[in-house]
Amino acid sequence: MTQASSGRQAAAGDARAALERARDHLLSLQHEQGWWQGELETNVTMDAEDLLLREFLGIRTEEETAAAARWIAASQRDDGTWANFFGGPGDLSTTVEAYVALKLAGHRAGEPAMARAAGWIRARGGIPASRVFTRVWLALFGQWSWDDLPVMPPEMIYLPAWFPLNIYDWGCWARQTIVPLTIICSLRPVRPFPITLDELWPDQAGDGAAAPAPAAGPQSGWDMFFGRLDQALHAYHRYGLRTQPPAAIRRAAIRRCTDWIIARQERDGCWGGIQPPWVYSLMALHLLGYRLDHPVMQRGLAGLRRFIITEDTPDGPVRRLEACQSPVWDTVLAMIALSDAGLPPGHPALERAAAWVIGEEVPGPGDWQVRRPRLDPGGWAFEFDNDIYPDLDDTAEVILALRQTEAGGARSADRHPAIGRGLRWLVGMQSRDGGWGAFDADNTSPMPARLPFCDFGAVTDPPSADVTAHIVEALAAEGMAGTRAARRGVVWLLRAQEDDGSWFGRWGANYVYGTGAVVPALVAAGVRPEKPVIRRAVAWLEAHQNPDGGWGEDLRSYDDPGLAGQGTSTASQTAWALLALLAAGASSGGRPPHTPPEGHSSAVQAGIRWLAATQHEDGTWDEPQYTGTGFPGDFYINYHLYRQMFPLSALGRYLKGEA
Repeated sequence: MTQASSGRQAAAGDARAALERARDHLLSLQHEQGWWQGELETNVTMDAEDLLLREFLGIRTEEETAAAARWIAASQRDDGTWANFFGGPGDLSTTVEAYVALKLAGHRAGEPAMARAAGWIRARGGIPASRVFTRVWLALFGQWSWDDLPVMPPEMIYLPAWFPLNIYDWGCWARQTIVPLTIICSLRPVRPFPITLDELWPDQAGDGAAAPAPAAGPQSGWDMFFGRLDQALHAYHRYGLRTQPPAAIRRAAIRRCTDWIIARQERDGCWGGIQPPWVYSLMALHLLGYRLDHPVMQRGLAGLRRFIITEDTPDGPVRRLEACQSPVWDTVLAMIALSDAGLPPGHPALERAAAWVIGEEVPGPGDWQVRRPRLDPGGWAFEFDNDIYPDLDDTAEVILALRQTEAGGARSADRHPAIGRGLRWLVGMQSRDGGWGAFDADNTSPMPARLPFCDFGAVTDPPSADVTAHIVEALAAEGMAGTRAARRGVVWLLRAQEDDGSWFGRWGANYVYGTGAVVPALVAAGVRPEKPVIRRAVAWLEAHQNPDGGWGEDLRSYDDPGLAGQGTSTASQTAWALLALLAAGASSGGRPPHTPPEGHSSAVQAGIRWLAATQHEDGTWDEPQYTGTGFPGDFYINYHLYRQMFPLSALGRYLKGEA
């Protein structure tokens, strides 16, 4: 036996041991009903805004406040700030909201940690420099003037779907948030507040007058247009609503918005399964006279409890709120990972998971039908209850998971109809340019993002490389690689490749995620591994491998593409890179996957060794880094199961190639 062969066998042995530990750990996390669910860790604005919501509704308790404050305080960094992701820079608005929550909880401005935060906030422009959403929260309690916020009128609910800036021009998450905010910003409530925030103003005067926002750069014609539009809307609010019929139209618009909101409450009380529309809908309805004992309000508040995580610490219980939950996504990724790890079709864990997933199919209508009115339903959502907004990414992964775990590869009677409906829905939701967005088709209007109100997060849902890749891969797995939809998707992906060979990742960090999704999809769809598009991607991944053998990418690459592919090695990102390299048969000669007599490339071997060496004895990996993306540049997620599922898939596919 040669030294190289001996080394390969040792590496395969380490990979096998790591796979078995990871597989057993993941199996141990399955719930009795068949699903998996890992925590979605975000940032402390969720906890700060939860306290402010409860203060607004008059239901904040000392116990809840103290537990949330412990979590917020423990998340503060040495410089006094709070960041939006692990290791990231301090964020002004996040730090303002965290500071307000701690002061509401009884922390004094003179405490060292609070003083550091206040000084940092003042040095960066103070409250006036914070984002619009933060200043909306402050306006609710008289800490900012409603007159100095951009206007979003409820009358926009009347705009037809073909008219610019109608509510269906917004991404579904933004749409559900904006509609209740139009009510809140129209009624302009000011509730009593037990604290003041004088120390957060840059001049420390704290007189309550709104300081001018920092000077902006040169404005485009559209920016000037929307600035003037905002001025006109302010004038309309001040003077126009004093007369009829504008006042009657405003009342009718608020009623229409109210009906729209109530119609979109889910069975568990949430709105869209995510925090922003949930809290704003509760506040809007409460302002309109919905008492806390009204069934809509009761369901909404009760549903929030399921999103609260409480833990005991030596200092007392801590309490934090998830922005969202991902049981469908986690379950199907776990099914794929366990199948990759060698669990046979028909295994009880996979059967329980498949039965649960099939029961989660969204059978009814949703907002997506505004753009696709003749398309029949058939898809899955991300959450337990989000039946109005199934998403294409989850649906693609559900199809892959159900097909991969079917006994004998046969189409069982209960699964085949669900898969067929899902495929038809995916094909029907393809955008005009050949790509796929996450929730809607052709949700690409540039207008919403230009509004002065929209200074935080993505507000539309254009096609992305990662979602398009997952759908192309699902179509290929179903023998549909030659269909027009799949071919158009492949062409979209080919055009979306960056000049350096990578792909941008919309829903995961970032170019490593995008490239890790696209390469397997293209190969599955029939693009030969030796083609230049694949070799450029392989070269990019190999060039960005860390010296320790892993891959990592800091979230700052969303703001600075020069940081693409650079960062501390993580288990999930290493696995994404490996999945791409394994699919491409990464080697100097561009061989088809898993056929070389000499085995995998040195980059693959080094990545596998890194996974095996960094795994704990219980089969887990540490990953404090955030590798999930909500809004590029603004909001990020640490999916606590990513560090388990993706490495398991990579190890399994590697060992199949070694067999």
